[in-house]
Amino acid sequence: MTKAVDPSELYTVLRTPDLIDPVLIVHFDGWIDAGVSAGAAVRHLVTVTGADPLVEFDTEWLLDHRARRPTMHIIDGVNAGIDWPTIELSAGRDTNDRDVLILHGAEPDHNWRAFTSAIVDLADRFGARRAVSLGAYPAAVPHTRPSRLTITSPTVDLARSNETEATLDVPAGMAAVLEQAFDAAGLEALTLWAQVPHYIPPGPYPAATQALIEGLEESAGVSVPSGELGERALATRNRLDELVSDEESHKAMLSELERQHDRYGHDGETLPTSDELAAEVEQFLRAQDDEPEPGDDDEG
Repeated sequence: MTKAVDPSELYTVLRTPDLIDPVLIVHFDGWIDAGVSAGAAVRHLVTVTGADPLVEFDTEWLLDHRARRPTMHIIDGVNAGIDWPTIELSAGRDTNDRDVLILHGAEPDHNWRAFTSAIVDLADRFGARRAVSLGAYPAAVPHTRPSRLTITSPTVDLARSNETEATLDVPAGMAAVLEQAFDAAGLEALTLWAQVPHYIPPGPYPAATQALIEGLEESAGVSVPSGELGERALATRNRLDELVSDEESHKAMLSELERQHDRYGHDGETLPTSDELAAEVEQFLRAQDDEPEPGDDDEG
């Protein structure tokens, strides 16, 4: 068990630029991120905002290096160096010259409370006006429709902007802990979750990454170009179209998911849960199997 530490001992401030009402964007590797969508969104943000490290965290106090081992680079049999997992707070600017803070890296294994206090202190120090965490989860949605976003937030009005409502108990990640701490400190906080089709093969899902980038503008006024994400999303859709077209059962499932997607979320209707939708899809497929073939003698 690690010894509790003073929050200020967890980090080193590299520079202190003058920032004006920056938005703090948060993502940690190692938590729920279907299609590595949120991780790709943060890497995109770091690139297009020109974000440079502002604060470095001492991961000796925060990470279990047997769970998150450093990477050894071997070149021609020679140990050419070790890359250690990092946690950084970076600062950049969006296309409208607004300041953006980006907290990214490995999710801490230890000293969560001290780390939370450190981040709240830094958010206050640099004058953050809103904190937005990014995530993605597998859902019963079709790849032929734009990726939807859902929101979690301690602020009722922000949470009410969801198309879906849910009541459940789930394991919490560091982003959720920070969300509560920000709220307690008077800083508006929310998490944008992109929905990723549950049936796709493992790998990137650019449509969800693009949805998160676009959602940041609506939820926090952070405007950045999406670059090649649209082209990559289209290429991924075309590959999935080919995979689905090979199986009649896959086409039937996709058709039902599209029907549900287009039906719910409008006119105040509530979207079904993933379990409810999965059960409905299974029932639909069983009904298809039970239908008599053309030419059968059965009546009705």
